[in-house]
Formats: sequence, C-alpha cells, structure tokens
Amino acid sequence: MSTEIPELIDIGANLTHDSFDRDRDAVMERAQVAGVGRMIVTGASRDGSPKALSLAQAHPNVLYATAGIHPHHATEYDDECDALLRNLASHAEVVAVGECGLDYFRNFSPVDAQRTAFAGQLSIAVDQKKPVFLHQRDAHDDFVAILGEQIVDLVGGVAHCFTGGPKEMNEYLAMGLHIGITGWVCDERRGHDLRDAVPQLPLERLLLETDAPYLMPRDLPEKLPARRNEPCVLPHVLQAVARLMGRDPDEVASAARRNTERLFKLGA
Repeated sequence: MSTEIPELIDIGANLTHDSFDRDRDAVMERAQVAGVGRMIVTGASRDGSPKALSLAQAHPNVLYATAGIHPHHATEYDDECDALLRNLASHAEVVAVGECGLDYFRNFSPVDAQRTAFAGQLSIAVDQKKPVFLHQRDAHDDFVAILGEQIVDLVGGVAHCFTGGPKEMNEYLAMGLHIGITGWVCDERRGHDLRDAVPQLPLERLLLETDAPYLMPRDLPEKLPARRNEPCVLPHVLQAVARLMGRDPDEVASAARRNTERLFKLGA
C-alpha cells in the first residue's frame, strides 16, 4: 500500500460489472497498491445487488456493498423486490440502501415508477437504519421533494457521483447529506459546475469515489490497459479535489476516510 497518503476508501465501485469478470482480483490488487484499502460495491439492480453482497462477503473488511434499484431499473421494483432488498439490507456487509433516486435524463424507466421505487427504498433505509446511496440526474426538484418527506427519519446519506453546482450542493448539505466526488471533477469540458462547488464543500461532508468502470478522469496521464476506470484511480481524484479546496491531500484523504467510516459505520 502506498505510504504517500492515508488510506482511501472508494465509496462507489461497480465491481460486479461484467468488464471486471476477467481480472477482478487484479483490479482489487491494483487498488490496494494505490492506497485504496477498502471499497464499497454498488448494488443497482435486482440481479446486481445480491452479487454485490456476495462479493463483499468473499472479501471481508476490504469490500462492502450497497443494495438497491437504480432509477433505470425502477420497473423491477415490486413487492417481491422490496422484500429482497430488505433481506439484503439486513446483512452487516450491506452498509447502505441504494443506488436509488431519480434519473430524468433518459427516462429508461417511467417517471412514476422511478418515484415509487425511490420512495420505497427510502422507507427500507429508515426501517433498516442504514444510510441511503443516492442518484439524481436532471430531476433535482422532484428528488428533493421525495427525499424531504423522509429525511428526518433517515440516518444519513450521500449524493453519489454529484455533478451539480453550488446551489444544488448547498440544498443537499442543508438536508444533512454527504457529497460523493468522482473523476467528473477532472473534466474541464463538462465539470465546470462541480469545480465551482467543490471549493465550498465542507471537509466533513466530503466522500471520494470512482464510479468504476465509468467516469474515467479525462486528464488521467496514463490510460489503464482496459480503458476502463478502476478504484486505483481514486488518488488522482483526491489530488484534483485537494487542489480545488486549497488543502493538503493528506488532510483531504484523512477527512474523507473518517467521513466514510462514520456514515457507513465501517470499522477503522
């Protein structure tokens, strides 16, 4: 493990993605060498969430999991799926409910189905006393309205893969959410709003993630062999965040790790 910075925790890695099937162990090893000692595997579908739990159970104290239905898969959410998610969320390795939320960018699922699945998963998080792993794209107002109905009963949550600007960020902060920052912050073309927001982000609400295999940082000096994002890239995201915050990377890394351990109740 790298001694240059404190241990990093990737709060959002889609390690069940089929692009990792051939070299998942090598991906995890590269993460460890880079200083990314622990990772939370995102569960985002009826099939994917059980796989995330199984992967976490196979790698105790290194991998953890979330269990949820991404808005793209909202039509999967029914009574049987609700029962499945409740069962998954009861496991210690599942540290959050989600990925859940709203995505009106492409509307792969009907809006009404998205809203129903989102509200249902918030209820699961309340009942299981676990934080929520949240997704929002082009649906801010509805997202805030639905979340606001249950926010006082939730034990916390993270705006995963946040790409908005200061106004959206401050609304989420006012609701008590943490903010997950990915390699989007490294994109000089599309990341302007996020780059404006990060300097205003309180250090105690920062979480770091790659969203691997997605969101490869645009300014990464050397592309990975498979041309896919990996958790080992997280130190590069850290450096970008630290520059924007005007803080030492060690300070930012330590804060992000403490925040992650506290929100998801991970052992230090």
